[in-house]
Amino acid sequence: MNETRLVRVFLFLFGLILVAVSADVVSDVAEGASLSHVVAEGIVAFAAAAGLALLVRRLVVQSRTSRAALREELEASRQEALRWRDEAHEALEGLGVAIDRQFARWELTPAEKEVALLMLKGLSHREIAEVRDVTERTVRQQAHAVYGKAGLAGRADLAAFFLEDLLLPRGDRA
Repeated sequence: MNETRLVRVFLFLFGLILVAVSADVVSDVAEGASLSHVVAEGIVAFAAAAGLALLVRRLVVQSRTSRAALREELEASRQEALRWRDEAHEALEGLGVAIDRQFARWELTPAEKEVALLMLKGLSHREIAEVRDVTERTVRQQAHAVYGKAGLAGRADLAAFFLEDLLLPRGDRA
């Protein structure tokens, strides 16, 4: 059982004890119980309230700690992505130019180029239609035109055309 769950179980138990003992103290006072008996039960109620307060504080601290750790992890991931983009900028720029040259060799229209690029980025026909504010049918027709002009069978072949040579040979992989 993890610590947060354990703290919540004890929180429930201390809360239950506090409610039960408090109800008993009120009942005892109404029935005229002795002062020592009411004080003893009052001490138990106070101890339960103190335990409850400490556990609530512990949950708050845990929550803040986990949120801070998550923020740190997200920031580290964001920094890593920015670092990778900066390091790969020149290569990506060169790849973009090479892709554009190939599109020109295939004599793609501007709309076909845009559809092909969005497909390479992994967007579905529906998503491309939304981005370009056209129908999905138009996107499918333009994608079909891209495949025909490029002599490719489909989306997988289009991606493979540009990405296949980027993969390292089996012996060079780490």
